[in-house]
Amino acid sequence: MVALTIPSIGRRAENTSPPSAAAEVMAGCSLRLIEQSLTARYSDWIAEALDEIQGCFLITDPGIAGHPIVFASHGFLAMSGYSREEVLGRNGRMFQGPATNRRSVLEIREAIREERTLQISLLNYRKDGTPHWILFHLFPVFGVDDGSVAHFVAVQVPIPRRSRSLSEARCGGARGRLFGACRNEVRSDCDLGCNLASDLFVDVDNRGLEAEESREASEQEKERASDAANSILSVLTQYSKLTGRVVSSKRCRVAGISPLSSSLILSLGRIKQSFVLTDPQLPDMPIVYASDEFLSLTGYSRQEILGHNYEFLNGPDTEVEVLHQIRQSIQAECACTVRLLNYRKEGSSFWNLLHVSPVRNASGKVAFYVNVQIDENAKSEGLGLSPHMRQLGVVGAVKVAVRSLSLCAGPSRPSS
Repeated sequence: MVALTIPSIGRRAENTSPPSAAAEVMAGCSLRLIEQSLTARYSDWIAEALDEIQGCFLITDPGIAGHPIVFASHGFLAMSGYSREEVLGRNGRMFQGPATNRRSVLEIREAIREERTLQISLLNYRKDGTPHWILFHLFPVFGVDDGSVAHFVAVQVPIPRRSRSLSEARCGGARGRLFGACRNEVRSDCDLGCNLASDLFVDVDNRGLEAEESREASEQEKERASDAANSILSVLTQYSKLTGRVVSSKRCRVAGISPLSSSLILSLGRIKQSFVLTDPQLPDMPIVYASDEFLSLTGYSRQEILGHNYEFLNGPDTEVEVLHQIRQSIQAECACTVRLLNYRKEGSSFWNLLHVSPVRNASGKVAFYVNVQIDENAKSEGLGLSPHMRQLGVVGAVKVAVRSLSLCAGPSRPSS
């Protein structure tokens, strides 16, 4: 099996102070999540199978905070100049630069929010700083079991600079067209010699690409991108059957299940605190989102807890009276704060300072309940804030994310 080595995420080179214990735990949790992103869904052999596919492509996971890259093909690494260790765990924004068209970036973000396929020309940058034009072909991969987006795949096909015919390069009547299309150095060459060969119009070293307004992909390049996308999807579908967590290029609506949209998941991933969302509209009020910090606190994987009732953390010494208090507050659609003995996956117990609050959508209906956890014995890193104030901050951020989504209802979860 190909080893997926993850670099240190978010560490500044000039920061020589040792990381806190909590930071080390979270770094290990992020590494584990990225490693498991593909293997949990497609089996341990998926990396080797993807490595056999020719072409340049990335796979990202919107379910992990920061929407990181979880796979980079050999073709992409050769094209970009990066190593796999430098790419995994990072966001795709790392390849953008000063001349990357902001409108194109917004179109990509909109396609992610709407969970749809997109083909667009994009100016990216290699590791050495040189720009290059690509046809960026993005498509979502949906889980058949719940209809949510499991991954996004970004196929990238280089767009070379087009050659011009010799007749168009002649000076004279074609001079105006030539000057309108070429860079200043080409204009100088024409002024000096008036005898240019067509290969002078081929951008070999990519200098001056920033001056270009855009570079359009040919039909052949678009077809290459589509063919590569189909090959990748075929491999992902085949290997997902080994784990029973089958994927598809189309969303499969499952009765009674309304998956969270990628847009909401990305917004929730920016909240750096242990919390889960539960859905009161579904039977047994299951967990529909869990933060990376919650996984680090409890030791469970995301696959082990999504779809389960929150009470799986309870154990033999959990106080029944406290559980009754939580249920009463949920029935009354009001918030409550309790101190609860919970249990991690490996069996150890911890005192959980738990805050439960309803989260209403733009129409005022309770869409979720957010459960915010703080380990009573953990070292506080809340910038001097009390545990309760930190919990209220999380609740506020979740409410903003949910209401913003319901105002512009995404495809996964329409506004109630």
